[in-house]
Amino acid sequence: MNTDVPQVKLNDGNSMPQLGLGVWKAANNGEAEQAVLAAIQTGYRLIDTAAVYMNEEDVGRAIASCGVPREELFITTKLWNSEQGAEKVRPALLASLEKLGLDYVDLYLIHWPMPARDLYVETWKEMEKLRDEGLIKSIGVSNFQIEHLEKLASESNTVPAVNQIELHPGFIQAELREYCAQHGIQVESWKPIGGADKTLHDNPVLQEIAKKYDKSAVQVAIRWHIQHGLVVIPKSVHEARIQENFDVFDFELSDDDITAIDALKGERQGLDPDTMNNG
Repeated sequence: MNTDVPQVKLNDGNSMPQLGLGVWKAANNGEAEQAVLAAIQTGYRLIDTAAVYMNEEDVGRAIASCGVPREELFITTKLWNSEQGAEKVRPALLASLEKLGLDYVDLYLIHWPMPARDLYVETWKEMEKLRDEGLIKSIGVSNFQIEHLEKLASESNTVPAVNQIELHPGFIQAELREYCAQHGIQVESWKPIGGADKTLHDNPVLQEIAKKYDKSAVQVAIRWHIQHGLVVIPKSVHEARIQENFDVFDFELSDDDITAIDALKGERQGLDPDTMNNG
């Protein structure tokens, strides 16, 4: 298995691996710890968690025991919605760092824009300060639409390094991706293989392409993200699947393959950022 993961350069000069492990829904009872350990042993260096996932302690235990130097790992966590607001951000980050057992995180994201509350700009400005203090290497956002990014641009000094959004074959977010590309924002895909909707696993287009390369439809989908320059974080707690998701660097989709996958029709499966105001 090829274990060389491409790196993408962020707009702040930092770099991040293009493929990582997401741990959403991984339990904090050793399940997330074992998943992260399996991933790091396989070759993953990017681990994506969040305060609301309630498994930062497990992730931290894996980081502490994995045997890989801290500087070789890229750890992301996210500020939950209830902690938006200038006075809440620092305590929330410090709590996450304590659970993770870390002095800093490589990437800290605002989890949702929460437009009805309209606190994300003041939250962002506090994150800028925490980055300047060295508690965060890069700051970014998650689930931000163009209008949210434009508001940040007009009212703050930092362009997000990353926008982590729902993105998968059938829901390719072309307009938002184009905006991010124009403004130097790296797009990161969550729910990259369709999540709970298993239609991608047996999608006939992906299956047909997969046969050509002796790969699975899921591996083809992950490779599609990679070739589009996206950062991709498929989640799993099963070692075999973690390894399968990583085994995508020994083949390359053709232009025709990419075009066929781009043309797949689907829809958003997760929550709508314009109306998600819970938490």
